[in-house]
Amino acid sequence: MALKNDNNARLARREAVGMDYLVDAFIKEMKLASGLNEQRIFAAWDAISGAAPYTTRKYLKNNILYCYISSSMLRQQLFFRREELVCEINEILKDDSLFSPDDPKISFIKGIVLQ
Repeated sequence: MALKNDNNARLARREAVGMDYLVDAFIKEMKLASGLNEQRIFAAWDAISGAAPYTTRKYLKNNILYCYISSSMLRQQLFFRREELVCEINEILKDDSLFSPDDPKISFIKGIVLQ
């Protein structure tokens, strides 16, 4: 039962809102969008590239995905598919409900650098 006093307005009943709104509001309030976007991009790379076991390090800088690949043959194969991989990763991100495309720090990727 909710307490009714002026000091504790957070416990007052309010209109019901959907979980999708609450999750989005929580992510924005806690400033988690950039870190979550980064993790969603890394997960999309692992799913699309097929190089997850050979990817030793990944990081993002200026919306460019940098990946260190331990296999030179695989790196060469992926090198020729870079533009295709960028499109496929961005398509996955568009459909991902946890991805925030309006985040000013990390959004859709522009390119991939393989090292």
